[in-house]
Amino acid sequence: MAIKIATFLCGLLFGIGLMISGMAQPAKVLNFLDLFGTWDASLAFVMAAALVVSGAGYALARRRAQPLLAPQSLWPSKTDIDPPLVFGSVLFGVGWGLAGLCPGPALVNLASLSPQVIVFVAAMAAGMILHDWWNAQRAAKTTSATADG
Repeated sequence: MAIKIATFLCGLLFGIGLMISGMAQPAKVLNFLDLFGTWDASLAFVMAAALVVSGAGYALARRRAQPLLAPQSLWPSKTDIDPPLVFGSVLFGVGWGLAGLCPGPALVNLASLSPQVIVFVAAMAAGMILHDWWNAQRAAKTTSATADG
């Protein structure tokens, strides 16, 4: 139960932060990305502050032998830059630049019931489902090829 409460509180704090910072306003995000037009640098300060806070959080978490609400820490083990990472980053950036939304702010903006946001979130969910299906197909082919070989 404690994990569910902590998860809810973290999500709530994240959503409030997105709203206060302006990251949930597509027009503000698009102005941030418009370097040669109506550039709004305020989101750069929001991102820098987020990096400082998360960096401090990671530093504190790495010092602990065990997390507060889990049996063990699950740190990423993969550190290489590979084609799927580059492709996913480019796809994320293009989507962010076209819509002015990324996944977190899009979910916050669902409360507006804006048709554009609903379409964006539906497309995002479809992309996630397609990605999982694609990876399952690739894994099945690899397993099948290994068993046959």
